[in-house]
Amino acid sequence: MKFDVNHALTWITKANEKIQDNKDYLTSLDQAIGDGDHGINMSRGFKETVAKLSENDYVTVSDVWKDAAMTLMSKVGGASGPLFGTAFLKMSMASKGEEAIDYPIFIKAVEEAVEGVKQRGKATEGEKTMIDVWSPVVKKLQEASDFNAELIRDTAKTAMEATSDLVATKGRAAYLKERSKGHLDPGSVSSYYIFDALADSLEEGA
Repeated sequence: MKFDVNHALTWITKANEKIQDNKDYLTSLDQAIGDGDHGINMSRGFKETVAKLSENDYVTVSDVWKDAAMTLMSKVGGASGPLFGTAFLKMSMASKGEEAIDYPIFIKAVEEAVEGVKQRGKATEGEKTMIDVWSPVVKKLQEASDFNAELIRDTAKTAMEATSDLVATKGRAAYLKERSKGHLDPGSVSSYYIFDALADSLEEGA
């Protein structure tokens, strides 16, 4: 199969639904180890992104991701906007000009997303950030030969749950040091919802 515009639009729509449904939960996670505004920021940003995407007719996946990126960057407050926006912007750049993208290009796009987030956030694996979900998903994508919704969902969920055992070394949570253990990273939980939504879009469009 190929990942087309409908997949891309469904992905963002489903991600928005999951983030809206879990806005209060994301906020409570962030109140424990962060600024306490992650749920509100992500909720606002994804709601605005869906509204933006509904205004246009898209021909390429790249253009969907580009508009999503720009809206997330401008509408999600705090550090999350630039980071999640960068992820989708890098994916857009890696898939430019393709109406529908095959699996190797999709892998390349998510690889570029991870590298972009690492550079933007000056973070790497094991620091209790969204990278701790995105990076394991990329590795599993590289091992597979085609789109696999269940693999993406399960990998993201396991990776998200593993952030509870990590000590934060980036962002506000880093001030807590060892006390950040035992808490899920809010950005990783949002990332799980995003990959869960990607899995949904693959299943619906298969």
